[in-house]
Amino acid sequence: MYNKISPIINSITSISDKSIGKLNDLVDYINVKKGELITSVGQKNNLEYFIIDGICKSFLNTPNGESVTISLFMSSSIISPCTTRIHEGKSVINIQALTDGEIATIDAGEFEKLMIEDLEIREFGNLVLRNELMAKVEKEIALASLKGKDRLLLLRKNYPNIENYIPHADIASYLGITTISLSRLRTKS
Repeated sequence: MYNKISPIINSITSISDKSIGKLNDLVDYINVKKGELITSVGQKNNLEYFIIDGICKSFLNTPNGESVTISLFMSSSIISPCTTRIHEGKSVINIQALTDGEIATIDAGEFEKLMIEDLEIREFGNLVLRNELMAKVEKEIALASLKGKDRLLLLRKNYPNIENYIPHADIASYLGITTISLSRLRTKS
């Protein structure tokens, strides 16, 4: 079977075929349908996720039942690492497919074992964590310091053409604005 995770890994850091082979030995592939929950709050989860194709979001529901989009994940990317999504073995966020797609999964415990024994895999895992932290910080700063228009421009830069693929309600939620405000900003730019 073609190694579908290699391009994703190598987009983060170059690692040897031997190390990629170790990871590939642990991979399972799943197909997801638009709207399908990949994991939900309170559910046991011990997987790392590589999006081969499709778009996903992480989100939470407010006490009023509104969905708040936390992160967006495009094709050829990695969903937030397990250690950032899990508390006491259970998910603290929801992850949902926004389009049909294919996802590679790896057991997080097995991945941790490989990180201990393989320096290249350890460096890759640490870079994924660092990138996750930087993305969260960038979003926090944008929400606190940028106007809606500038947040939309940043979204377009980070996620080209995403407006053509996912519901605008998810985009507005991610940007911290209403769908009406998003519609106004889109007509102005």
